[in-house]
Amino acid sequence: MGDFEIVVVSPAGDPAVLRNEPLLPDGTPMPTLYWLCEPSIRSAIGTLESLGGVRDAESVVGLEAVRLAHDAYAAERDMQIPAEHSGPKPSGGVGGTREGVKCLHAHYAYWLAGGDDPVGEWVHSQLIERELLPAAAPVRITT
Repeated sequence: MGDFEIVVVSPAGDPAVLRNEPLLPDGTPMPTLYWLCEPSIRSAIGTLESLGGVRDAESVVGLEAVRLAHDAYAAERDMQIPAEHSGPKPSGGVGGTREGVKCLHAHYAYWLAGGDDPVGEWVHSQLIERELLPAAAPVRITT
């Protein structure tokens, strides 16, 4: 619905992660800066979530580390909001979450795009450990 750019691609060149503008064309806030769109990774993470992954990630990573990831994500997103914008602004951190972990997909997208997200890193390790990572998975951007 809004403007975006492709920031991570699969080895085949297909879009894997989109970076959304923080506001839709009508000014509506878009809290999800990074969006995971690669189907096989989305499915694998859905399996991980169904196995209790959200609860496990929060427990292993810890709430303070999650909060820091939310803060960094929000700061990156908010820097893109035009200074003259006077309407509602996106809120929350990764995927619009205010605290804790809500969506492993959003954390993984942020991590793949180079974000410092320990939940995304945990997701990656779990996908490998549980043999859920697709063979043609995109590679993380490093800066």
